[in-house]
Amino acid sequence: MNYRQFTIFLWLLVCLSVSSMADLNSEIRDLENQKIVLNNEIKKTNSKIKEAEKWSKEDANRYTILEKRYRDDLARRSSEIDSLNAKIKKIAGQVQAEKSKQSMAKNRTDRVQSKRNATLALMAEYCTKLEQQVEQTLPWDKETRLERVRSLLRDIQSKNASEEEAFSRLKVLIQEEIRFGDEVAIINAPLTRNNGEIINARILRIGNQWMVYTDDNYAVYGVLKRSLENGKIKYDWYETLTLSERDAVKFAIDVKQARKAPQMVTLPLSLSVSREGESK
Repeated sequence: MNYRQFTIFLWLLVCLSVSSMADLNSEIRDLENQKIVLNNEIKKTNSKIKEAEKWSKEDANRYTILEKRYRDDLARRSSEIDSLNAKIKKIAGQVQAEKSKQSMAKNRTDRVQSKRNATLALMAEYCTKLEQQVEQTLPWDKETRLERVRSLLRDIQSKNASEEEAFSRLKVLIQEEIRFGDEVAIINAPLTRNNGEIINARILRIGNQWMVYTDDNYAVYGVLKRSLENGKIKYDWYETLTLSERDAVKFAIDVKQARKAPQMVTLPLSLSVSREGESK
C-alpha cells in the first residue's frame, strides 16, 4: 500500500470515526433524554405509589374505623337486643299475669253471676209461693196484692230487676203480707149478698183469718167461709148466723169502731176449709 492510499484510508477512518462519534453522541443524548423521561415517569410512578400508599393507609384507617364502628354498633345492638328480650320477657310475664288476673276475675264474675242467677231463681220461686199464698188468703185487695207479686215475678224472670232491687221489693211484699195477717181493719163499702142484694156494709177483717160484715142497721150479718173445690180455695159468705154469732160480730165491730171499750173479743167462728160436698 502506497502513501496515498494510506492517507485516503486514514481519512476514511477518521471520517468514519467522526461519523461514529456523532452517532454515538446522538445516541447518548437520546439515551439521556430517555433517562430523563424515565426518571420523570419514575418520579410520577413513585408519587402515585406514595399517593396510593397514602390512600391505602387512609383506607386501612377508614376500614379500621368502620370495623370499630361496626363492632361497637354490633355490641350496642346486641346489648339492645338483650335488653329488648329482657323487656319482652318481663312484659310477657306481666301479660301472662294480667291474663291470669283477668281469668280469675272472669271466673269470679261468672261465679258471682251464677250466684246472682241462683238468687234470682230462688226469689222467683219465693214469688211464686207468695203468689200462691196470696191467692188463698182473704179477698181483701187481692188483685192489687197479686199484681204487685206478679209484677215483681215478671221483672225477675225478664231480669229487669237487679238482685238487690228484687230482694228489697220481695222483702217489702212479705212484710206487707205479714202486716196484712196481723192487722185488724174495718171499712164501709158496698157489698153484694148471696141473694144479689147490694147493701152498704161494714166489713171487719181480722188478720188473714176472718172477715165478717153487717149493715148499718145491724139487720143482716155474714161471715166469710172458705171451701176447697177442684183443688182451689173458694170463699163464700155464710149469712145464716145464730143469734150468738150475730151478737159476737156486732160486738167486734163496735169495739173496732171505738163504740165499745178496747177489750178482747171472742168470735165463735171457724174458717177451716170445707171439702167438696161438706156443709158449710
